[in-house]
Amino acid sequence: METTQLAGVFSKLQTLSTSDHASVVSMNIFVALLCACIVIGHLLEENRWMNESITALVIGLCTGVVILLTSGGKSSHLLVFSEDLFFIYLLPPIIFNAGFQVKKKQFFRNFITIVLFGAVGTLISCTIISLGVIQFFKEMDIGSLDIGDFLAIGAIFAATDSVCTLQVLSQDETPLLYSLVFGEGVVNDATSVVLFNAIQSFDLTNINARIALEFIGNFLYLFLTSTLLGVAIGLISAYIIKKLYFGRHSTDREFALMMLMAYLSYIMAELFYLSGILTVFFCGIVMSHYTWHNVTESSRVTTKHAFATLSFVAEIFIFLYVGMDALDIEKWRFVNDRRVTSVAVSSVLVALVMAGRAAFVFPLSFLSNLAKKSDSEKLTFREQIIIWWAGLMRGAVSMALAYNQFTRAGHTQLRGNAIMITSTITVVLFSTVVFGMMTKPLIRFLLPHPKGTTSMFSNQSTPKSITVPFLGSGQNSFEDGVAEEPQPGTIRALFTTPTHTVHHYWRKFDDAFMRPMFGGRGFVPFVPGSPTERSEHNPTPFQ
Repeated sequence: METTQLAGVFSKLQTLSTSDHASVVSMNIFVALLCACIVIGHLLEENRWMNESITALVIGLCTGVVILLTSGGKSSHLLVFSEDLFFIYLLPPIIFNAGFQVKKKQFFRNFITIVLFGAVGTLISCTIISLGVIQFFKEMDIGSLDIGDFLAIGAIFAATDSVCTLQVLSQDETPLLYSLVFGEGVVNDATSVVLFNAIQSFDLTNINARIALEFIGNFLYLFLTSTLLGVAIGLISAYIIKKLYFGRHSTDREFALMMLMAYLSYIMAELFYLSGILTVFFCGIVMSHYTWHNVTESSRVTTKHAFATLSFVAEIFIFLYVGMDALDIEKWRFVNDRRVTSVAVSSVLVALVMAGRAAFVFPLSFLSNLAKKSDSEKLTFREQIIIWWAGLMRGAVSMALAYNQFTRAGHTQLRGNAIMITSTITVVLFSTVVFGMMTKPLIRFLLPHPKGTTSMFSNQSTPKSITVPFLGSGQNSFEDGVAEEPQPGTIRALFTTPTHTVHHYWRKFDDAFMRPMFGGRGFVPFVPGSPTERSEHNPTPFQ
């Protein structure tokens, strides 16, 4: 009896040991592939067709083929995809770094235009896609999908892939397009996830006016509370570091506190069922405006590069895994006898994505141009085409939302759900590779001489915003390089330059109340002999 039990224990230990060893082997291969993606992406940096996102995707596909062949068709990836892995660990550093590195002056002075494209445009695109799939999918008979699934599909495919888009656009060659697509991409991702969560939280099988109003109210509630939570945690971090001044004893504590509070903002939003994307994005903006100026010089350099590095590695990780997961044999086995249907579904989705984006890019660009005084600040038709095209790519956000809606723990046993997963994979691969590879040539064809000095984000009195219109290596404050602007004297003038006026009053409020309490540039704590004292006399290029 005891011998049998001991044999069973040893057998389990051997199984666990083998499993652990297999996991170690998988992690070694995956990390090696990440290194290969970085090296090959660097070598292809000047290539007009390729970028690091496409490189990682192709390497993932090739690796998936090799694993599929060596495993006898049983598996194609080293890790099991989990939307929790994506949303909890990989997405936060990407979104936080986007907020941390953003040039706040340009973002908020053009906030209305960005929200117009990122929020209103996403709602329009979601509506077009949802109506389209309701019309076409019922005729295709792909499975038992209800109204909630159709609306979720609209939210899934309304989410653009801002990571890949920014890698194919050049900040120096096309500052206007880069700036607009960046702002739209961040707000779009947040809006899509908030919309998706709102759809999941409502029973939309018997929709009526009351449910529609509750849905809109819930959407606005998630949007506003998520933003306020991010701002609050950012301000708390600034206040703590300003009052306690950890750098007096250890810059490691400063960096650790900033990183942990940034991540805390995201997981707190998830805890309260809010939008972690919006929360961590605005937390990044607030931290770069207040907290970053309260730490020592060495901490500033460390945080700037550490957050950028974490974001970069997470981006490569996502695309590498998406490439491998595209060949998951389990999902394709369900649609093996419905290949024509799967191709038709993918084609319809690509067409609806293109139509949905066109439905808001051109009309909203027209409205945006009406508010511009100078012709040089208006979006030309060629630029509108590029903005439309650059936002057609779909990526990891769409994949993660599709897995959340149509699988349970990464697996599905329903034919309709399997068709939606494989179609999502197909759309992501097609849009990233085809649209991504053609973006650079399209820009060179439509804009042979890009407007490098005239954009809606430029200001004649701010030379820095001409060369670095939106994102920059510096952590510039709201008022950096801004000359005093004449205030509007009439109601008409107020409506033609509303953001300039809001920006002016915000600066006065910030200098009078916010910075004295939370710190920031000009309100850094003075400690004799500290790195901060030296940085005040010798400003670094990061300030």
